[in-house]
Amino acid sequence: MATSTGKLRYTTPGIPTEAAERVVELLQGRLHATNDLHLTLKHVHWNVVGPHFIAVHEMIDPQVEEVRGFSDSLAERIATLGGSPQGTPGVLVQERTWEEYSIGRATTQEHLGALDLVYQGVITSYRDAIKELEELDVVSQDMLIGQTDKLELFHWFVRAHLEDKSGALSTAGAGSEEEAAAAAAE
Repeated sequence: MATSTGKLRYTTPGIPTEAAERVVELLQGRLHATNDLHLTLKHVHWNVVGPHFIAVHEMIDPQVEEVRGFSDSLAERIATLGGSPQGTPGVLVQERTWEEYSIGRATTQEHLGALDLVYQGVITSYRDAIKELEELDVVSQDMLIGQTDKLELFHWFVRAHLEDKSGALSTAGAGSEEEAAAAAAE
């Protein structure tokens, strides 16, 4: 169990307490990201409209379920390391380092354009954590590698809708979800 100061009272054998505390911190960040991502994906599922509605609507639900599973695995790994996973909405909002998803009811292309940026951010943060876990905990690193593989596949599904036949993405250079949504809608 973690104390109120965030210090662990125990951890898994073979990992020094200080290393386990950092691993828990890294995993907690990914837990926030996956909780936010599966809620964002469900929001898109409910708010997407347009000629390709059913294709995107049905493409999103399996992503929601898989990412929800990531959250559960991350929380269980945190607990295995002696930490206390934080999964409440208030903690997520307080600790996240990204802005709220900004697109409401919109066309499939607009949502997919915005999701391109969402996935870029999540995948980049996963890869950063994977690098740091190399020295701290290869078991947690392996879990994140497996999750990143799926996230990158889902990102490809999204990008396939944004790519032209030359391979150029309509969202290239977009700096915000709104810019990406607008570029994808053109």
